[in-house]
Amino acid sequence: MYAYDEIDRTLVNERVLEFRDQVKRRLSGELTEDEFKILRLQNGVYLQLHAYMFRVAIPYGTLASNQLRQLAHVARKYDRGYGHFTTRQNIQFNWIKLAELPDALADLAEVGIHAMQTSGNNMRNVTSDQWAGVAPGEIEDPRIWSELIRQHTTLHPEFSFLPRKFKIAITASDHDRAAIKIHDIGLRLIKNEKGETGFEVLVGGGLGRTPFIAKTIKHFVHGRDILSYIEAILRVYNQYGRRDNIYKARIKILVHELGIEKFSREVEDEWQHIQNSSLQIDDEVIEDIRSRFTYPSYEKLPHSPDELRQAAADPDFEAWRKNSVAPHKVQGYSIVTISLKPIGAPPGDATAEQMDALADLADKYSFGEIRVGHEQNLALPHVAKRDLPALWKALDKLGLATPNVNLITDIIACPGLDYCSLANARSIPIAQELTRRFANHELANLIGRLHINISGCINACGHHHVGHIGILGVEKNGEEVYQITIGGRADENAALGNLIGPGVKFDEVADVVEDIVEAYLALRERPEELFMDTVKRLGVEPFKERVYATR
Repeated sequence: MYAYDEIDRTLVNERVLEFRDQVKRRLSGELTEDEFKILRLQNGVYLQLHAYMFRVAIPYGTLASNQLRQLAHVARKYDRGYGHFTTRQNIQFNWIKLAELPDALADLAEVGIHAMQTSGNNMRNVTSDQWAGVAPGEIEDPRIWSELIRQHTTLHPEFSFLPRKFKIAITASDHDRAAIKIHDIGLRLIKNEKGETGFEVLVGGGLGRTPFIAKTIKHFVHGRDILSYIEAILRVYNQYGRRDNIYKARIKILVHELGIEKFSREVEDEWQHIQNSSLQIDDEVIEDIRSRFTYPSYEKLPHSPDELRQAAADPDFEAWRKNSVAPHKVQGYSIVTISLKPIGAPPGDATAEQMDALADLADKYSFGEIRVGHEQNLALPHVAKRDLPALWKALDKLGLATPNVNLITDIIACPGLDYCSLANARSIPIAQELTRRFANHELANLIGRLHINISGCINACGHHHVGHIGILGVEKNGEEVYQITIGGRADENAALGNLIGPGVKFDEVADVVEDIVEAYLALRERPEELFMDTVKRLGVEPFKERVYATR
């Protein structure tokens, strides 16, 4: 966990006072909604279909138990008793009254939580691997660098009014759990031939109306130079980015139109002017940030404790363990992913009661720490293997032991037309119906790893472009129509899905997904062949034929 210092606390508290004054002026009529809009957006406040939506930052996805309890408090006191965890490692509250927002923000500030730059055309929440610091084989904890970038970019005057919103993600593992290739800047921690820490830098990723996979702009930037190199990228973007057309304002469009070679030259030229400036990071600065992260005092534990061997006789426990428990870098410990995708419920939601209970479980079993992943699930990163049976029983009582992580019902979905003023179609009911269709755990295991992503509009908050099966809701002649893609992925081999054919009506979507799954089960060469491997081998046509044969 990172410990905020006095500067952090002062900044967060001053932001609360500033926003309280802005809300007061809006409620009195001194500010119009248009004048207030840019101010509220920079504090994570959107005007949605039914109410204001409040988006709270969870930097690089790390929460302390007291912070999770405070989020539960906000859900209970100011909202309708729940929060929605997003693909940006944030949490959203959908029903907060404008007059009460400053109080909610003040309550969050008490535990070092804020909503700065969770919206608006500025640097958004810097995200990372939810297993950072505990995943076996990673170069080092990427949250150290995430925090460095967070500090540098928060309220940065040059990057607070960019042509469009801007997102950075960082990973330090071979397997990319941070989806760096669909970000404006993706950073992969590596070591050079001298053993020095640095980054492969990727630029120009993003989804939405015009999706792109990021391209490598530089294969190695030394750690001491990463701030100046990011600044060079942002300066080029600020100079050349389109401000006259919202649909062409993202850096991905600039990279595409200039070409990666010319864009790289522009960045390199800009970097030469600032590389050896005050932006160069001293080792002492890195070590100071590193020292502010505290890590558990792990016990020396056996690899396979008696409690785990005894619990293995329970098939329900074993199904959950095989599905939700991952290796830890320390012997005797595990990483536990907690599914927020119960059958028939909205993906990513957690009630105040569940958040409070999870905070208690984190204190008891995970050194008081919780993580948020971009898949809209949570994780306890430091669980002793001997405690897994007891933890499973506690999670099961909370309705949080659904053994579907990475399976077909582990669906990523945006709030869609049920909440969002930008949406054209519903997402949540589609997700709910699909979880009911594939609720049988034996069937889900037979299907194997398969990710479904759903977006209710072209803005792609549900990351439908990179779903193994992607579902995009659009409006056509006053009716909800859904386009289906297959073959997308967001990991180290990131790819955009391919459209299988014409859109289908709302009440046909679940049938189409069933057809795709049945085609996969019939077409795969062996049970071990994953859905993505079958799609890669055969392409779209066999699935298209199956789906549209009777339509």
